[in-house]
Parts: sequence; structure tokens; C-alpha cells
Amino acid sequence: MLFDLDGTLVDPAGAITGGISAALASCGLPVPPAADLQRMVGPALVTSLRDIAGVPADRVDEVIAIYRAGYRSAGMAQSRPYPGIADTVARLRAEGRLVAVATQKPEPLAMELLTTQDLLDLFDSVHGSPADEQAAAALDGKTTIIAAALARHAGSFDRAVMVGDRRHDVHGAAANGLECIGVDWGFAAAGELEAAGAVAVVGTAEDLLAELHSLTELHSLTEPHSEQHGFRAQEGACAHGSL
Repeated sequence: MLFDLDGTLVDPAGAITGGISAALASCGLPVPPAADLQRMVGPALVTSLRDIAGVPADRVDEVIAIYRAGYRSAGMAQSRPYPGIADTVARLRAEGRLVAVATQKPEPLAMELLTTQDLLDLFDSVHGSPADEQAAAALDGKTTIIAAALARHAGSFDRAVMVGDRRHDVHGAAANGLECIGVDWGFAAAGELEAAGAVAVVGTAEDLLAELHSLTELHSLTEPHSEQHGFRAQEGACAHGSL
């Protein structure tokens, strides 16, 4: 199972939208309306600042630097896992399933956030954008990131499912031949996930677990995990099941 991060696993609790707003104001730039700030969660930050907030290209790096500094100093600690999501992931791991993160957040920052929220050890691997924000913006949405997660565990599963809260997750999954379950507690506008082609949209972590079981009930994972669960799962294991 592949999980998006912000808006799926972790509630930023205003740390992203509030942080972007503060960074724009600090730079003397216009702050978009709340609805537009919500739309900025999901895509690469460079893309959101340029296309939604209208930040001039020569000021994007300045805004990002201010935003990232604030996010690291306070935003990550302000964030919280969504209700029941940690238990859902733990249950999947207990069932022997491979579970990974696929996020457009820069990978080093994603690792920091998962560590801060005590979630890192629940996942077999974490896949994100390059640390270079401009390089991240050049990616084809979530497609390359999801492909990297699949390649990391190639030979260890025969079916994979994506879980996310934005259309980018659905499109990235589809580009890799995967179904995507949408969660409605994140940042998607009403109807966005359904219009993008999500196979289902769920409203609670418990419903998500049931839907994942429904999609993968004919598949069971036989890849062994090391005794020390978490990001450093057993290397070199080769089996078939669900990712």
C-alpha cells in the first residue's frame, strides 16, 4: 500500500497554508484567498507558488526559504496524524503487508516529518521529491515518485494500491497502472477525487482499512519483515502480495 503524506497521513493543522501565507506576507507579496491556499497543498511548492499564488519566478526561492524555515521550526510539531490512521497502517503491517509513503514533499523533509510524528517506523520505505525545489517542480506530478516506490519493492508484490487526498495522487497512480483510494479528510475540493477517477472515497481510517481489505482480499503478502520493523525493512526479500 502506498500512502500520500500531507492530507492523508498527517494533518498539517494550518502549518502549510498558514506557513505559506506568512512567508508571502513577509516578502511583501499578495496572500491568496483561503480556498487557493488549500489548493496549494499537494503539488510541488514551486508550482503552487507560481501558478496559484502568482509569485514571480525570481522570488520563488526567497519565499520557499522563509516558508521552510518556519515549517521546520514549528510547523512539523504543529502537525498531527489523522485520527486512526497510525492504527490502520500498523494493522496493515501486522498483516504482513508492505506499506510505503509516496509524497511530493521533498524526501528529506518527509523523513523529518514522519520522525517528528513518530510514524517513520510504520513504513517500509519513503519516497518523495528531490531536495532541490526546482528539480521537484520539473517532475511529472506523482508519477515518477510512485514509480520509484514500485521499483524499490519490485518482485515483492503482485498488486499495489495508492491512497491519497488529491487528484494528483489518483493521476499518478493511474499513470503507473494502479487504483487509488481517495480520503475525504484532506485538501481535495468537493467531487475532485471522484472526477479524477478514484476507485473509492472514504471518510474514516476504519473505512479505509475495510476498502483496502476489499481491494486486496485475494492477495496476501509473504515478504518477511526484519524484527526491527520500520523504514529499514528486510533487504533482498522477494515474494508476492500487495504493496
